[in-house]
Amino acid sequence: MPKTSSDTLWELAAAEVHSRETGGGEEDSGLTVNERTVFLMGSKAGGKTSILLRCLDRDEPSRPTLALEYTFGRRARGHNTPKDLAHIWELGGGTSLSDLAQIPITPVSIRSLSVILVLDLSKPNALWGTMEKLLKAAHAQLEKVYSRAQQEQRTKPGAKHQTVVHVAARVLPKDFPDRELISPFPVPLLIIGSKYDLFQEFDSDKKRVINKTLRFIAHFYAASLIFTSIKSESLLSKTKGFFSHLAFGLDRGKTVSSDPNKPLIIPAGSDSFGQIGSPPTTDMDINSLHAKNPKDLWRKVFERVFPEENTSEQKELKDPAKDPRYSEPQIDAMRVQKDQELDQYKRNAAKSWKGLELEK
Repeated sequence: MPKTSSDTLWELAAAEVHSRETGGGEEDSGLTVNERTVFLMGSKAGGKTSILLRCLDRDEPSRPTLALEYTFGRRARGHNTPKDLAHIWELGGGTSLSDLAQIPITPVSIRSLSVILVLDLSKPNALWGTMEKLLKAAHAQLEKVYSRAQQEQRTKPGAKHQTVVHVAARVLPKDFPDRELISPFPVPLLIIGSKYDLFQEFDSDKKRVINKTLRFIAHFYAASLIFTSIKSESLLSKTKGFFSHLAFGLDRGKTVSSDPNKPLIIPAGSDSFGQIGSPPTTDMDINSLHAKNPKDLWRKVFERVFPEENTSEQKELKDPAKDPRYSEPQIDAMRVQKDQELDQYKRNAAKSWKGLELEK
């Protein structure tokens, strides 16, 4: 993929405004810029940025994502033709900042939006909770945008976004496996299982539970699924194929692998509940779990093996004011002074209360 250093954010903003005014983003004999939006979210410190940089062919060190970060990718379709543009949003902080999904999911982006969910395979105890909360937040924002677009369509027939519902609606092929039993995610979804190199060291029974559960989840949402590792060029190459399919509409490749002894590579529509089988319940009575539906049953089985950890990611977030990337010498110096004054005030207040004698 060509380098993007010559493109400034100002140029991109101007191009986007021009594209919107002229109805850009749609095919026009290859003369207009095709724009797509990719929303990347997932496990905290799960390798999202590293995977993204490799998919964009950017040779630079990864760094922790603070809140929500934007970047972009460009790809030329041929000689003397405009470059296709991919707007890429990456959500940091794991599940703690899921409310920020409202920023990349808008009436404009939803027309060509895809979601990538990165799950850390090396931390299975947090896997289900991360998946569920992030997909729920994205789904809620998608429904909100759809609802707003429908309302505009009813009240303002000439509204700018009146075609959102029709353009963005995801329609599965009639021959999609288990079409009547699944609940497709509203937009194309790719689930990436990261850190496969660490996952390989797990006990075979635990790997079996994770493999089957993620296959069920991916098929339930009509999503693609791939396991990867930044230490494997082969897996990264296949991951890049899936990413480029979402970001630029390229062919994602025809590789399919559901072998539990190998990294899973399952494009949407290549699996089925019959091939996945039932939940791996070896030492438990499945009837005793009292599940409300198949998805709930898989969750209960999974959490019997990998109980969810009760940790608060919000407390683990670093203070942005102390991040060297956002250093402002004069402001930081004043902040240090005010912090010292506050500490001194607290000490003086503590002494005053200790020396206070209450009347009986």
